[in-house]
Amino acid sequence: MRIAIDVVAAVAVVSAYGAQLVRWLRVLQREHYVASSLARFLGRWTSPQVARASAPAQRNLRRPLTLSHVLFLGLVVGFVLASPLILVIDSILYGWLCPTGLSLRGRTSALHWTRRSTTIAVVASAMAVAIGLLGALTPEPWLGAVIVVWAVPVLLDLATRILTPYEDRRAREFVDRARERLARVAPTVVGITGSYGKTSTKNHLAQLMDGSVVATPRSFNNRAGLSRAINENLADGTSVFIAEMGTFGPGEIRAMCDWCPPTIAAVTAIGPVHLERMGSLEVIDAAKFEITERASVVVLNVDDERLRRWVERLETSGKRVVRAGSTSPDAQVRVAPEGAQWRVEVAGLEASTHPVIVGVQPSNLAVAIAAAIELGQDARRVLGRIGGVTPVVNRANVVAAPSGVLVIDDTFNANPASAAAALNVLVGLDVAGRRVLVTPGMVELGRDQYGQNLALARRARTLGVELVVVGRTNALALATGYEQPPRRFDRREQAVAWVRETLTVGDAVLYLNDLPDNYP
Repeated sequence: MRIAIDVVAAVAVVSAYGAQLVRWLRVLQREHYVASSLARFLGRWTSPQVARASAPAQRNLRRPLTLSHVLFLGLVVGFVLASPLILVIDSILYGWLCPTGLSLRGRTSALHWTRRSTTIAVVASAMAVAIGLLGALTPEPWLGAVIVVWAVPVLLDLATRILTPYEDRRAREFVDRARERLARVAPTVVGITGSYGKTSTKNHLAQLMDGSVVATPRSFNNRAGLSRAINENLADGTSVFIAEMGTFGPGEIRAMCDWCPPTIAAVTAIGPVHLERMGSLEVIDAAKFEITERASVVVLNVDDERLRRWVERLETSGKRVVRAGSTSPDAQVRVAPEGAQWRVEVAGLEASTHPVIVGVQPSNLAVAIAAAIELGQDARRVLGRIGGVTPVVNRANVVAAPSGVLVIDDTFNANPASAAAALNVLVGLDVAGRRVLVTPGMVELGRDQYGQNLALARRARTLGVELVVVGRTNALALATGYEQPPRRFDRREQAVAWVRETLTVGDAVLYLNDLPDNYP
């Protein structure tokens, strides 16, 4: 009988470990296998909300102790009482059920068993088995099994770090192939970076160009994505390759430019995106500047104050700098809103007007126009193609739903600048009814995250926009900024259902950002 109980308990513990492994491996994969991300997300899922709101907001949003906290207390009790039964049952329940809301399968992104995720899982599990066997040799044979169930994020973090040199060697093989292909095809390379706007600007530039042009797809903007784009898409005869380049830290863009050096570098903006990883705007500024080091021509959005400071520094170093923008009087290529029209000014040409394209940021378009002209495109022909420029999917696209409600889809991501622009679009719509903002708020803003979400909600209230909060990641900041308890839903699907049931013809809704479900 005892043997049967031990076998059942062992199977239950192994399944609890497996459930934790799948949950946290999915988070790790979603965060691009950055090992340190697991600690951040463990904190997000297990820490109660900090009580920083006004009293009404606290009553509405304060989160009690989670099941994870309750089971952790049970773990402590089990150790104090030296009770294997409590420890094992407690750990099994934790493995199966926690963190509450972080599902096994995932609503927005399932775990993909790729070579890399499988390798990490195998190494982490090998460490787990070793810990379990060592525990079995102690006077408390279940101690090792209990530890590994609770320590899955730590094991995955360690496995990822152990495998980093191996993954770097594999990545270099793909990079070497991409370097060779670039040398053989020999296109003019345009590198585009920026805290935001780089994907839009890349797409606009491709749409304005004539000839054989290849651009990196979607948001393929790191080493792996860039090398893959070259190896799979760069065909013989390609004259221009447009490379979007992103970064999570200093040195990444410089490393990409070492094997994919841009002749023309374009920079769209410097802002508090990935601030949680980067630490400060100064670090972001320096990391983005790396794209200019090998370029002979640099196109800058001089509406951005930080980018304006680059001009003298770049010109002093011998670079040709082209100023683009929407509001700056110093812009040599300018797309300036005038009511329902854009006034497009290019040095040496008579200004022209074009209808505003909803969802296209004029400063991004100006950078794309400037880059196209620097690539040798006829300026008049470039301006003639403006009407064919389209917004990127899920970025401030405005459509009319079958119900007649106007819907602004800006769910790809959000930052303070894009959020403000999307709110302007919502307020500027010609509707007589309700205007509603549905959002989980903005993330990866580091210490600025609370304040930026607070400001977003305050601006929504000032503009007379109803606020609907999704999830709990930024719920407290948004509710405090809105100054009254907003409508809340745990999942975006619930908020969408409410919108469809509630709003009618003459109403408008802005869906701002859509966090993956690895966020609470």
